[in-house]
Amino acid sequence: MEASAFVLQLEASPSYRGQIACMEHIPPCEARYGTLEDEINPELHSSLAASGLLPLYSHQAESINESLKGKNIIVVTPSASGKTLCYNIPVLNRILTRKGSRALYLFPTKALAQDQLRGLGGLASGLGVKASTFDGDTPQDERAEIKRSAQIVLTNPDMLHLGILPNHNSWSRLFRHLEFVVIDEAHTYRGVFGSHVANIIRRLRRISSFYGSSPQFILCSATIANPREHAENLTGVSFELVADDGSPHGGKEFIFWNPPFIDEARATRRSANTEATYLFTELVRQGIRTLTFARTRKLTELIYIYSRGALSGEKAERIKPYRAGYLPEERRKIERGLFDGSLLGVVATTALELGIDIGDLEATVLTGYPGSISSTWQQAGRSGRREEESLSFLIGLDNPLDQYFMHHPEAFFGKSYENALTNPQNPHILKPHLLCAAWEKPLGEGDEWLFGDNFAQAIDSLESQGLLRNRGRKWYPTPNISYPAEDINIRSTSPEYYVILDTSRGNMPLETVEEGLAFLQAHPGAIYLHQGEAYLITELDIEACTAYATPVDVNYYTQAREITDIRITRVIQERDAGNVRAYLGEVEVKSQVTSFQRKMQFTEEVIGWEPLDLPPRLFETVALWFDIPPEAIETIVEKGLDFAGGLHGAEHASIAMLPLFALCDRNDIGGLSTPLHQDTGRAQIFIYDGYPGGIGISEKGFYLVEELWEKTLRVISECPCDGGCPSCIYSPKCGNNNKPLDKEAARIILRTLGGLPPAQNMLK
Repeated sequence: MEASAFVLQLEASPSYRGQIACMEHIPPCEARYGTLEDEINPELHSSLAASGLLPLYSHQAESINESLKGKNIIVVTPSASGKTLCYNIPVLNRILTRKGSRALYLFPTKALAQDQLRGLGGLASGLGVKASTFDGDTPQDERAEIKRSAQIVLTNPDMLHLGILPNHNSWSRLFRHLEFVVIDEAHTYRGVFGSHVANIIRRLRRISSFYGSSPQFILCSATIANPREHAENLTGVSFELVADDGSPHGGKEFIFWNPPFIDEARATRRSANTEATYLFTELVRQGIRTLTFARTRKLTELIYIYSRGALSGEKAERIKPYRAGYLPEERRKIERGLFDGSLLGVVATTALELGIDIGDLEATVLTGYPGSISSTWQQAGRSGRREEESLSFLIGLDNPLDQYFMHHPEAFFGKSYENALTNPQNPHILKPHLLCAAWEKPLGEGDEWLFGDNFAQAIDSLESQGLLRNRGRKWYPTPNISYPAEDINIRSTSPEYYVILDTSRGNMPLETVEEGLAFLQAHPGAIYLHQGEAYLITELDIEACTAYATPVDVNYYTQAREITDIRITRVIQERDAGNVRAYLGEVEVKSQVTSFQRKMQFTEEVIGWEPLDLPPRLFETVALWFDIPPEAIETIVEKGLDFAGGLHGAEHASIAMLPLFALCDRNDIGGLSTPLHQDTGRAQIFIYDGYPGGIGISEKGFYLVEELWEKTLRVISECPCDGGCPSCIYSPKCGNNNKPLDKEAARIILRTLGGLPPAQNMLK
């Protein structure tokens, strides 16, 4: 593919209106090789040579050398850099040289485990090593043989938590001889999911110790700011870092594509979905094999619908959508279509961000900034994976963070990566895993070293709840507890799922949605998209956790609104920040979905509002909040501006910019602003973790709040709109319909927070 020729074609198109905000050339790089300090098994060496896997890249050799010394390592290199050999070689070498050795591989998804088995299978089987996947799709009649004879077991954290650890007696051969635990795509284990997985790994180490083994860990990750810290938080053991990539890469043209203005005074831009459809269809028309990413299931389906309508004939038949919720056989068929070239294009969620081998793609289109620099490079890296020239587009959404990068691409290409955050000490996460651990083997005081400083407090709480009982200085589950692992949803803080039923086909299940999203996505009146088809939610049965849907033909989609209230329960820490005092503490959040709007698919025009009567959701979490400088209030009053609107705008923009510093999504955090908070008697802006117990995002923001104010002020000041827009102070989640908002008042507040004079424009 000639990337430059395609770009020139776009620029010559009548529809081109200067959308290219930046075009960064990523030059190709040649391979750098390394050598092993010790010899490996000769059969393994011959097999690697026969497969064309030698010589080893420098990072592969370094990681294998460290592993052969018995060290735990984390390998942090880009997509398609050959990280799998960093763990396959040490594992296979150990199995071949030490009889009876076993290894456990963890992947975040079943699809990735299956894909990695295909890559490992040829190498392992040729050496007489048996590797098998063990997950929910494994046939019952094969499970006993896998437990008995598999030397490498590939699974996911869900199955480890739910099926393997609670039944460790039947896995005694694995645990007694467990030499390695491999955790691939370690950067995905962050937030709530990562905090659950961190406790599962501690349970794994505990059971391994019970059987007399102490496995060595090898982790692989995309680039993040705190790889060693993240690996140690995830596992509780110390690590060596390998981060100097020696693999070759083809050149890439990386284009930041900003949708054109529809109304510059209001800074209203054309829909990013429309731009994604245009780029995707133009690439497919040219026969360029393309993967387009969308941030949600709903947008994946929408862009696919738009693109299918824009293409015709054979090309329309050679594109597909791909996301979680599809049946496994549907996903496998799409993966095969990408790999063998029968599909020209796929629109996908982040389900295809990870390292599933989907062949040689030439282009990627990212519909909106994925929420982190790490994920952006992961998605862009899905094209040009085998030293070929490739093309990637990042389309800017109408929000402050996306527009910040569109105007400051150097902040993306020159910025360090974000921190991956986990909080295994979160009591809402820790306590259920302690109950699981007690079910697997009675807990004792010696387990505190594994589970951390909150162990004793969590045990006391479980005792007072009647879930644990103390006998002989050990804690056992009470008799009414039956298989506690079944009650934990490790991918959210909610254990419940709602099932969506198709009423037109005798209430046949369509898919499931977790409880925390059900009120937002499956409320009465919602349009729910499944495989490109629209369904109207006619009823939400909260007691039965069931939503009823019927197929409809509509040209709009829906978006729910929720309102929030916050009470402070405990101040954990406070400090001077800029010109004010900033606080970190525990809060109780009350949120309630109150209404939804209907929006036209292409234009995003709001065509209607409907109220909703749904119960509120109460949860305790961690928040940061800060005072407002008196001079800001005085200046705003003198100028006749809206103080509440300024607070509201500064809150919206600050929430939008926080993902710059923490590896999180805007939907992981929430906020509240008020001219007079009932617990402080002062004006406050709150930013809180959107999960019970907190996951560390607000804490990160607390320590970096001055930088957060600086970046937020910049994005507001640079936005060309007159009085506020989605690119600066509007929020798509606002429960008050973005009222009141005052852009100038928000700018004054942010200036004075950082110690600047209130009236001067920062850019002058």
